[in-house]
Amino acid sequence: MPSLRERDTARRVLILGAGGHGRVVLDILFQQAQHRVVGFLDNNADVHSRRIDGIPVLGAVDDLSAIAAQQNADSVIVAIGDNGVRRGLARQVDGVGLELINAIHPSAALAHNATLGRNVVIAAGVVVCAHCQIGDSVILNTGCIVDYQTMIGEGTHICPGVRIAGRVKVESGVFVGIGATVIPKVTLGCEAIVGAGAVVIEDVPALATVVGVPARPVKFAAASEDLAAMLLPAHA
Repeated sequence: MPSLRERDTARRVLILGAGGHGRVVLDILFQQAQHRVVGFLDNNADVHSRRIDGIPVLGAVDDLSAIAAQQNADSVIVAIGDNGVRRGLARQVDGVGLELINAIHPSAALAHNATLGRNVVIAAGVVVCAHCQIGDSVILNTGCIVDYQTMIGEGTHICPGVRIAGRVKVESGVFVGIGATVIPKVTLGCEAIVGAGAVVIEDVPALATVVGVPARPVKFAAASEDLAAMLLPAHA
């Protein structure tokens, strides 16, 4: 446990999202013992003024700047399960000049040469192997495995018990359901969904939902404006 002096000098953190995932993130930050969580923000007014494990819900996410100033908070983590919302809120945090931090459970095993973005949540029992690249706003949930040289794109959620083999490319916004397996060297396209327990043995197209053993597409979603913007080439 950190000393009183260490707690006084720790970075002061706000958690955006007071739901179930927010509670998991709070526990991970407690376990890390490197930050001081000063409050939650959530747009659900019903939870305002409540406490979660002793930490108050201070107000709405829309009031982030004012509440951060009141609490002398300089750091934020977005604890929202929805991939698009989490990615959007992270950009909002950047816009107000606060730092996005990572929450990494002490029981997670990360290779020394794995790289992490910002606003990353790595839960208990996760294994990330050599030369993996984990993008911004990624959730690696309880007990999942990400094998060597795999790339996980921005705003993805890898659910509990997922096994991703080596040299897999997971593009932005992908959701991989609980207990799914992905064999080596395949690509999961942008915003794809892999159903719980599926076994992916070939590339999954962007916007596709795949289920089963082996995994097969069952539907394709319409592209959102946000997705279309990500797929366009950057301006020179």
